[in-house]
Amino acid sequence: MRTMRGLGGILLFLALWEAAVRSGLFVYEYLPAPTAIAESFSVLVTDRDVVAETIHTVGATLLGWSIAASIGISLGALLGFSKTARDYGLATVELLRPIPAVALVPVAMLLFGFSIKTELVVIIIPSIWPVLVSTMRGIMGVPARLEDVASSLRLSRLEAVIKVLIPASAPAVLVGCRLSMTTALVLAIVSEMLGNPQGIGYAVVREAQALQPDLMFAYVLITGFLGVALNSGLVVLSKLLLPGEFMRPAAMQEER
Repeated sequence: MRTMRGLGGILLFLALWEAAVRSGLFVYEYLPAPTAIAESFSVLVTDRDVVAETIHTVGATLLGWSIAASIGISLGALLGFSKTARDYGLATVELLRPIPAVALVPVAMLLFGFSIKTELVVIIIPSIWPVLVSTMRGIMGVPARLEDVASSLRLSRLEAVIKVLIPASAPAVLVGCRLSMTTALVLAIVSEMLGNPQGIGYAVVREAQALQPDLMFAYVLITGFLGVALNSGLVVLSKLLLPGEFMRPAAMQEER
């Protein structure tokens, strides 16, 4: 029901946009109506290499996100389990985390030129932080009673970590991974616009420079669809890995 209401809001917005453009209420030379944008999708399919561009963007996003998630989970687990690591490493994390992703583009271009390496550098570094922080907070937030349970079962420290602490912190880790995936897609588009002339991001810039606003908006919508698809894939993966987290009564789901 909530999804249907959301779709209704989108359709209402598109209808108002169409009416405003057709009536002349909004007079912008390069603002096409939604119907014109929809028609341009057929042009993309027949005349543009949109499949290869999409594959490039999705591939860079997934590769960068996978590397970032692996690093983030590893470092987050270290900081979460070790007070010594937090004492010596947390200040460095807080220093590096606020650096804007766009600021990495010139640095990466100087080192790697216009290449996929530049794109991956821009994706990976900022995408580490959501996973790292969520993993660290998730581990630190594990209730003390679970550690008491592990002690009562006479589990070794390694067994307690693997069998108790890591599963208990998994929901927080998955939340960090979802946030990181969104960040990775955004940065892939940005890096393609600024540092690596390939993929959907470069296509948006190309069509804007060619004064093809309907095609430009079509590419922008494709990025939105990619975001929804990637997030939905992670939601499905989360349900498979942590089914209990999603097994809530229907009444609770409706309230949310």
